[in-house]
Amino acid sequence: MAANQHLSSIDAEQWPGIATCPSGILTAARARRAEAEFARACSSAGLSLEGEPDLVVHHDALFARIAHSGWLGVAESYMAGEWSTPDSSTLVKVLTRLLEVGYNPATKPVPISESFGGELPGDLVSLYSGDGLSHHGGLFTSGVPTTVRESWESFTRGPGAKKPHFVDVTTVHEPDDTVDREDLGDAQRRWANELCDLTKTGVGTHMLVYPASGAQVGVQAAARRATVDIASADDAHLKYLHEQLVLEGVEDSVACIPLQKGIPNRTELRSRYEAIVSIEKLEALSPKQRQAFIEALGRLLVGTGRVVLQSMVATETMTKAGRNAMQPLRAYIWPGMELPSVEDVHKLVERHSGLRVVEHLHLGTHYKASLQYERSFFDGRLREAAAAGFDQVFRRLWSYQFALREALLALGMIDSVAFAATHRHRGGKR
Repeated sequence: MAANQHLSSIDAEQWPGIATCPSGILTAARARRAEAEFARACSSAGLSLEGEPDLVVHHDALFARIAHSGWLGVAESYMAGEWSTPDSSTLVKVLTRLLEVGYNPATKPVPISESFGGELPGDLVSLYSGDGLSHHGGLFTSGVPTTVRESWESFTRGPGAKKPHFVDVTTVHEPDDTVDREDLGDAQRRWANELCDLTKTGVGTHMLVYPASGAQVGVQAAARRATVDIASADDAHLKYLHEQLVLEGVEDSVACIPLQKGIPNRTELRSRYEAIVSIEKLEALSPKQRQAFIEALGRLLVGTGRVVLQSMVATETMTKAGRNAMQPLRAYIWPGMELPSVEDVHKLVERHSGLRVVEHLHLGTHYKASLQYERSFFDGRLREAAAAGFDQVFRRLWSYQFALREALLALGMIDSVAFAATHRHRGGKR
């Protein structure tokens, strides 16, 4: 009992995997091996455990957790306060270097489960967003975009299906050193405007923001005199969004549409939208949900309209260690998370809707800077987070997810990409 006294303050009902620690003779033996492997990995990564340490191990329970569930145990131990770093920037450094040297303890896969309705709470997002509205990253003024036209083979089936088509691929290069965290709000507004550009939203456009990932895209679309619907099955989040829209003065142009379930049926949303924006939802869905989601987008989009899907994607440099390191995100935040590749998105869109990807914009370096500033804002508002009801375990989880995604972006294992898609046959409304 005394060995786990440090866990006594953790709510066991809310955090059952954190409030208990694996034990037993076999676990103890495996923990000793895990400790040796962790020490070797830290040494290879150039991480200091003494003097001015990069990380401090407060409880040997860290190694029991690693022995039991690998990278999931690393995260759970951090959430339990069993190891720490001097600050969150050093946490990024620790995770980056461990992944860089291929540290990959045996990790139990977390089963994928379905989840759609719940959105990130607005009072959480407000703690770290630059504009007070957005969870998504930003597009900073510095960083030169370059566009190339690539030929892609079709992933549809049937006669003539393999005929190639062209895709405009834009990469936004790294923002320069003049950017700081005070620029994040403007960058998030700029990115929302860019999403409006990608959907060709203008006067009279009927736009759908689905799911309700935030109000900023709706605010920017309303400024262009578009009509906007924001749809979600999360009633509490829709209420929060409506309050934000009132404060922004656009409630007459932006409607909040409640859904019974995550994916709308034909009576909830009709096929009438000329622009659809979906931000960071695709990667959080189970494979079955992704198909239904894409089918719905194809049904809801009309004429020559455009869908823009912004998603985190796995790149060709993603390693097994990187994928295992993301297991905690599936376990504790996004139950369906399995990052697709760019090719996976193309296949999904073509095979499960009447759409085809015609453009993608790669935002990775700007997304990494956005995460860095979001992490910094969150660090400075931990007391506010506690006052808002987010307990210490959750606060550590949120700091960890920022650091992990930042590390994976720094290593080029993941990217943030906006995919623009249109109907393959655009001779009229569908």
